[in-house]
Amino acid sequence: METGEGADGPGGPGLGCASFNQDSTSLAVGTKTGYRLFSVTSVDKLDCIHESADTPDVYIVERLFSSSLVVVVSQALPRRMNVYHFKKGTEICNYSYSNSILAVRLNRQRLVVCLEESVYIHNIKDMKLLKTLLNTPSNPSGLCALSTNHANSYLAYPGSATIGEIIIYDANNLSTVTMIPAHDSPLAAITFNASGTKLASASERGTVIRVFTIPEGLRLFEFRRGMKRYVNISSLSFSPDAQFLCASSNTETVHIFKLEQHGPGGEEDSPTWSAYVGKMFSAASSYLPAQVSGMMCQDRAFATVRLQVAGQRNVCTLATIQKLPRLLVASSDGQLFIYNVDPQDGGECALVKTHRLFGVEEEHETGEAEGAAPPPQPCQSYAAAATAAAAMPTTTTGPVSATLTGYSEDGGARKGEVIPEHEFAAGPVCLDDETEFPPINWCRDGSRGGKERRT
Repeated sequence: METGEGADGPGGPGLGCASFNQDSTSLAVGTKTGYRLFSVTSVDKLDCIHESADTPDVYIVERLFSSSLVVVVSQALPRRMNVYHFKKGTEICNYSYSNSILAVRLNRQRLVVCLEESVYIHNIKDMKLLKTLLNTPSNPSGLCALSTNHANSYLAYPGSATIGEIIIYDANNLSTVTMIPAHDSPLAAITFNASGTKLASASERGTVIRVFTIPEGLRLFEFRRGMKRYVNISSLSFSPDAQFLCASSNTETVHIFKLEQHGPGGEEDSPTWSAYVGKMFSAASSYLPAQVSGMMCQDRAFATVRLQVAGQRNVCTLATIQKLPRLLVASSDGQLFIYNVDPQDGGECALVKTHRLFGVEEEHETGEAEGAAPPPQPCQSYAAAATAAAAMPTTTTGPVSATLTGYSEDGGARKGEVIPEHEFAAGPVCLDDETEFPPINWCRDGSRGGKERRT
């Protein structure tokens, strides 16, 4: 699951941007001197797995899952995108565009570059430009989202500069799927779940967050962040199993919503006072104006986090780390906060660790014991992680992608295993990280960018 910053990203001291990779196992940050990649598979330890000082003033840095492929854009050359194999220290290729690059999104099949009024779709295997979407509505923040599941590489971007319309585009088949009339005011944030079957959105008002089915575009959920004030929502992110959705803004509160379908009568035969009041509100809503009844039917936050400082831009993500569900928040002042999340009862989340992302390492521990166990395989269900922790075996292996088995990254136990590429590809490509990956075969100038091996 990915969440990132564009050209208007965090502007804290030394920090130009921050983004989690597609499965939230890595954090990439851009600084005034270059960029850094961190592993976030442990609570107590934040490993800097790579640091580059070759490109100053980086404001976009995106890593493809846990591979060696990283995309970098700097303020010095804002129209040029550089693609690197960071483990080998080599540039794979670079592309220049007509205007400043505002956002880059990637999965194992596509790489998308977003400018203010155009979108470029590349095949990530050879960086061939497949499609250019010209004259798109003005998008000065570079707002866009790409499904991390490459089997259905859906791309979402604003369909209007004045209202919250969302265009859903099939980046595999290169065709428009649908338009979703999501909000009355312009969009502020959009994100897909891991499988690409749900899309969450928020408008510039920041009061309501909606979830839609993909590709149909039907509204599934509507959550109310608050009514007292408008806020700037900077980040939306689903949990790996899409049962939870977190939202961060320029306020001190991060909200976590629970995506659960209620029956026609709400909570079935629940004797609780809240369930009784909920049924009374539902019954009364049919007699009230649509605007009032709509607000009454919107669900509130299941869990919340109170940040130490308000007014800072940040990105958030939900992940399972060391068998437990966590909320991670990277702030523009260069800190990473890790919170425990109770998937059964919700409520206020407990801060367990604070890491510094640059400068002197000043880590603060709140509730986690020292010497925690090494990171296990991700649990299949985020919501059941806490319950299943005690039943899981004590022996663990390296992290394995929950959605694409057989894809080996960072030298896992299944290193070099072959998986079939998308139907557009001529054949399967071996994704051995050190010798064959990234699977990009040609540079922009036509010279060889790396060996290709067919099987």
